[in-house]
Amino acid sequence: MAAGGWQSLKAVARYAIEEGSPALVTRALLKQNKTEGFACVSCAWAKPAEPRVAEFCENGAKATAWELTSRRLTPEFFAEHTVSELRGWSDHDLEVGGRLVAPLRYDPATDRYVEATWDEAIAGIARRLRALRAEDPTSAVFYASGRASLETSYAWQLLARVYGNNNLPDSSNMCHESTSVALPESIGVPIGTVYLEDFAQADCILFVGQNPGVNSPRMLHQLKDARDRGVPIISFNPLRESGLVRFVDPQSPLQMLTPASTTVSTQYLQVKVGGDLAALTGVCKAMLATAAAGGEGLDRGFIATHTHGFDDFADWVSRQSWDEIERESGLARSQLERVAGVIAGAKAVIGVYGMGLTQHRQGVKNVQMLCNLLLMGGHIGRPGAGICPVRGHSNVQGQRTVGITEKPELAPLDKLAAQYAFAPPRDKGRDTVASCEGVLDGSVRAMLCLGGNLLRAWPDSTRLEAAWAGLPLTVHIATKLNHTHVVPGQECWLLPCLGRIEIDRQQGKEQKLSMEDSTGFIHASQGVAEPADERLRSELAIVTALAEAVVGTDAQVPWAQWRGDYAQVRAAIAVSYPEIFHDFEARFVQPGGFAKPNAARERDWKTPQGKACFIAPTGLVADPDAPAHPPQTLRLMTVRSDDQFNTTIYSLDDRFRGVSGTRDVLFMHERDIARHGLQPGQRVAVRTAVHDGVDRVVRGMTVRAYDIPEGCVAGYYPECNPLVPLWHHAEGSHVPAYKSVPVSIHPETPPATAPQEPAHDAR
Repeated sequence: MAAGGWQSLKAVARYAIEEGSPALVTRALLKQNKTEGFACVSCAWAKPAEPRVAEFCENGAKATAWELTSRRLTPEFFAEHTVSELRGWSDHDLEVGGRLVAPLRYDPATDRYVEATWDEAIAGIARRLRALRAEDPTSAVFYASGRASLETSYAWQLLARVYGNNNLPDSSNMCHESTSVALPESIGVPIGTVYLEDFAQADCILFVGQNPGVNSPRMLHQLKDARDRGVPIISFNPLRESGLVRFVDPQSPLQMLTPASTTVSTQYLQVKVGGDLAALTGVCKAMLATAAAGGEGLDRGFIATHTHGFDDFADWVSRQSWDEIERESGLARSQLERVAGVIAGAKAVIGVYGMGLTQHRQGVKNVQMLCNLLLMGGHIGRPGAGICPVRGHSNVQGQRTVGITEKPELAPLDKLAAQYAFAPPRDKGRDTVASCEGVLDGSVRAMLCLGGNLLRAWPDSTRLEAAWAGLPLTVHIATKLNHTHVVPGQECWLLPCLGRIEIDRQQGKEQKLSMEDSTGFIHASQGVAEPADERLRSELAIVTALAEAVVGTDAQVPWAQWRGDYAQVRAAIAVSYPEIFHDFEARFVQPGGFAKPNAARERDWKTPQGKACFIAPTGLVADPDAPAHPPQTLRLMTVRSDDQFNTTIYSLDDRFRGVSGTRDVLFMHERDIARHGLQPGQRVAVRTAVHDGVDRVVRGMTVRAYDIPEGCVAGYYPECNPLVPLWHHAEGSHVPAYKSVPVSIHPETPPATAPQEPAHDAR
């Protein structure tokens, strides 16, 4: 099945109708990703200065319909349902109930959420936080999901630091922290170097572990334009994914009214799960061999002038054997040599990657090897070329830009100290993994969540859920109910906030917010729909009210003024970060927004060496999670369906993979199914194949035959998160390694009487 097309339009229409607000959703969609409208609440893909009439994709439209639903979770709903009952509901059923509308406090005596006033909620939370601060200010964690605006994120990090810690984990810790660690060492910046305009100038595009059909469908328009120009697109991905195979443009009358479609990938290499480092090493090895024989591929002038460490890198690559490269990648030498030939003949290559590259034990090495490959041909700091990490959440990169980081060296602490007359803490804070450890060992005593669904998103989620309930305080700023909310701490509050699509009026004036997309452009965003309920408050209003009640005048921060006029927050951001946000108020409202400085695009390398660095991995290309006892042990990767965004599950269907009505599915190669004595349709338990004293298991999974490399299996995120040990994270970045987990399969039922048909493989 192709991505896009009539099926995509039908899905958008269905969701708008099911959420009870088709007219409202339609009006909003015409403002989505537009200069005078709002930034999509789903993915962070770039917003063009000259948008299409419909500048949204299927997933973005679903997210808009989801937020603008006519359904409401009123206090009466919570009076009818205990929290224990709600804990048994599915993720989909919890969120489909609709918008939260009133502040809620968990009452352990009745096991229900009860309505509170805003004054009661703010005072109750502040009382507990002040007490914890007096005992140990580092015991509270201030988590931020990737949807909060720059204004709210800036206030959030300032609240945490005035409170007394740098405990500022965010969703980047779970996805692209490997990027934030790898790229500064390689090219001196923590973000990608590609702008949207570069796609029109590229003559080769390389995809590694990024599935645009599900994760960033608006990118398919750039890919279609590239294919129409004859640009080769090379994809490395274990599963054959529709968005990397064929695309029907819903905005193209020709493709919608004829059988025509765009073939996306000209080469599709189904790399073994965990085999990315080996595959990229193989491409580099083939390019070096071609260059040694007098062929194309190396930009020797660029290497000599702009890079450091090439000789050591080339020596390391030469020592890697083709036998090991083929074994670890699951790909033939001839396939990798063909890829090398195409890249070697290109003048402008874009390397696109996603969490399929970062969420591995070797995630940092994976990113740096892709960087090495691009540096060999001088493909960074050249029009139409560069490295392009595709971020997920719609403002997660921007949050880092304004100080959401547990690393004190990345925040302008001296400027904040002078600006607000307080002493910011200098010790490293807790990232996601350290926060999880603190929940387990009791050193974390308060979790304040600016969005998010941590007990689903976190690894080792079964263990963490048991410990979470013992937290003295849990606070959630949210638009909808999710699973983490129904596992309350000893004291728990739900604070309902405005969604980004809703009009935010403060002191009678409609406010604008600012967001950063995944290419480093900063845009204005303004709500277009009336709020779901008059009791809702904006995220910034909630954060500043909490700050006033908790830290008061401990720093000279004009919290109340910020709440009434968001332009004052932007002015404060510009003082803290003048090199990025000068003339903030004028620039962020212009079509296309403005780009923050990116030295690597200008070939100004902010590394200790003053040059871009080739970085050779230590050791071999083998994945540290390679099964010790194949074929009994398999490599599990987690995947999203086309009907979800992160932990939000829009339905139990996955159109692209032929799954309906369930998410308890394990995708396996048909020969692995036979090798394990199983049949398609059989129910199995999946167990983590490591021995650390913890039995991690997910039961009730149904086997489906799928086009995936032998020795590899796939299951849905977050349902498979209990299988990911907390310690199983990327070396150097602590990103949970959701993409390569050694597992074993155990039958729970006898084989099905009739073999199940294989799931669709997108071909």
